[in-house]
Amino acid sequence: MKPNIAFVTGGYSGESVISYKSAVNILKNVDRNKFDVYKIDLTPGGWWYESVDGQRSPVEKEDFSVMHNGTKIRFDAVLIGIHGTPGEDGKLQGYFDLLNLPYTSCNAATSALTFNKRYTVAVASFSGINVSKSVILFKDRFGSADEVIRQLRFPVFVKPNNGGSSIGMSRVNNPSEELGAAIEKAFREDNQVLIEEFVTGREFTIGVFRSNGSIVTLPFTEIKTKKEFFDFEAKYTPGLTEEVTPAQVDEVVAQKVRDTAKKVYEVFNCNGVIRIDFIYNEEKKEPFLLEINTVPGQTNESIVPQQVRALGWNLTDFYSALIDEALARRK
Repeated sequence: MKPNIAFVTGGYSGESVISYKSAVNILKNVDRNKFDVYKIDLTPGGWWYESVDGQRSPVEKEDFSVMHNGTKIRFDAVLIGIHGTPGEDGKLQGYFDLLNLPYTSCNAATSALTFNKRYTVAVASFSGINVSKSVILFKDRFGSADEVIRQLRFPVFVKPNNGGSSIGMSRVNNPSEELGAAIEKAFREDNQVLIEEFVTGREFTIGVFRSNGSIVTLPFTEIKTKKEFFDFEAKYTPGLTEEVTPAQVDEVVAQKVRDTAKKVYEVFNCNGVIRIDFIYNEEKKEPFLLEINTVPGQTNESIVPQQVRALGWNLTDFYSALIDEALARRK
């Protein structure tokens, strides 16, 4: 009998648009010969099971079950495809933990920690991983931009502390003219704002996952954008960014990136596939951690699927590996 797998998509944030795009590709490639897959759409208005014919029925939240053709379906594991809250920030993972239901992402603590960029760089720095200097601002306690100017060297990046997809992010070169507006922009997305000193270098991003108990690093990608930095527009507007997979680098550099990525995966106790963004500073010859994405994009053009293909795998085998790892954690 095939395991019943709940594939969750949607979400409560603006990133739900990306979740639905990822869902199309995941559902096209998941192995129906190995798993019975049920699409679950989580929206602010309710949780819904969507059958293949488009019919919707509510999810029973008490035990996360659905009715299908008159039969109550319970799940053996959950394939998480939600970017943003509640699928990437630990809320959904905590709910599944209460139900002893395994899932294909990091646990609740790791998801909550990595969703908070400030906490991420703090833990990374404590563990000996290179990060740039930063400060955190809280909306209800923020005074003026002058306090930032005194603490950091410019240019800096200003970004919402929680969330992804580079929404609300700005680069500030001239603090007197640009910093105030950049902080206001970020506060529109979150009540916490992270400001980081700019680190020069090449931007790399690498997918990491666990298969058969071993940590696997994917062939990593170099991001080259025509914009000043890799923001939301650069990510999702065709032609603004070149993604080179695998990155054309010396093996010494490649090994440093891979080793650091594995260390990040271990330090943060990750599960499933994550994507880690780095700046490789050529002066110091070291990668600097930017952030960790615990539910990376899965459209056909997204970076992780590119890297999976560069590894010589197909997406069907890749998603099977993620689900098998989750099933192995069943209690």
